[in-house]
Amino acid sequence: MASYSYVAVDRYGKEKKGSLEATSPDRAQSTLKAEGLIPVKITEQNLLTKDVNIGGKGVKNRDMAVFCRQMVSILNAGVPIIDALGMLEEQVENKVFKKAIGEVKANVAKGEPLAASMKMRSDIFPSMMVNLVEAGEASGSIDVSLERMATQFEKDAHLSSLVKKAMIYPIVVLVVAVVVCIILLTFVVPTFMDMFADMDVEMPGITLAVMAASDWMKSYWYVAIGIILLLAIAFRVFKASPTGTVFFATLAIKVPAVKNFTIKSAASRLARTLSTLTSAGLPMIEAIDITAKTMTNYLFRQAMIEAREEVKKGVPLSEPLKRCGLFPPMVIHMTKIGEETGDMDSMLTKMADYYDEEVEIATQGLLSAMEPVIIILMAGVAGIIIGAVIAPMGAMYSGLDNI
Repeated sequence: MASYSYVAVDRYGKEKKGSLEATSPDRAQSTLKAEGLIPVKITEQNLLTKDVNIGGKGVKNRDMAVFCRQMVSILNAGVPIIDALGMLEEQVENKVFKKAIGEVKANVAKGEPLAASMKMRSDIFPSMMVNLVEAGEASGSIDVSLERMATQFEKDAHLSSLVKKAMIYPIVVLVVAVVVCIILLTFVVPTFMDMFADMDVEMPGITLAVMAASDWMKSYWYVAIGIILLLAIAFRVFKASPTGTVFFATLAIKVPAVKNFTIKSAASRLARTLSTLTSAGLPMIEAIDITAKTMTNYLFRQAMIEAREEVKKGVPLSEPLKRCGLFPPMVIHMTKIGEETGDMDSMLTKMADYYDEEVEIATQGLLSAMEPVIIILMAGVAGIIIGAVIAPMGAMYSGLDNI
């Protein structure tokens, strides 16, 4: 699935810029029209133009959670919405977020509903939040909607931190291992090799190979850096392509080390998001559509999109979830029980709490599985280099014994 930058005009004639993911430019255009926007320009993003901060232009989930919590407290104190937005605008440090809150306040002051004002800055305020606020305005319980969104943002932030925690360790260790190998090959190994050369010792094959690698590294270090950069760019290009998206999504549910974490993360996000939306009174089809957009794995996102189409036809949600074969049996069973008893909100909330804990356990399991693999790989590389240094010593001592 490719990323596209767009320029569009809303119903008020105001120009809007942003980015979205879609399978084609036509699909991107249809998505914008469905959101009430008139597309002016749609261009596919490349590595130089692709947005680094996805969703919110650098506004973190924790910042959004704090905003919602404080908004609830201020509104419950009897402060009007315009004044509440003004107070929050003054204390927010993020300049992008501050500007967005200011624009929302200005539109509310003109008589626009809060949800409609937030929708004008959909690049900052997600559709899920806009829909919940709109439902809260209709029922007279904006504070409840914002409270639910605060919880949702906090859970998402926690889930994101778990993902980063699982990825940072192996990445840091890998980078350190590469740097250490470069230092050994560039500075340490040549010192030993010069010493052995002066002793006129016959070099073993492993030593000659490491010497050749060391000489190449010293002479063509810039080529090594170029190769690493090209591989990194090729990886990103492939990952962003439709084929790469499907490949890595499939890999995430096939590799034993990450399969458990991926599936449970998707189950947690499904339950938490659906619970938040349906408890606010949003129709199930709309709730499923928003939930699909929150799925980070392509296969799960497509499964939710297909489930939405099935639910439109009157099929219970549990059936397409079961047919896709991606979600754990507990998700299917609890969803089915919720449908049969008419208490879907309660079942989804319980399921969300359960899988939140399971994701934390899965994260620890993922880290535990990675540690020995990384240690073995590092030991193997270090062993080769150390062996290349020690082998000539053995040859040298053998020569002395034969004298």
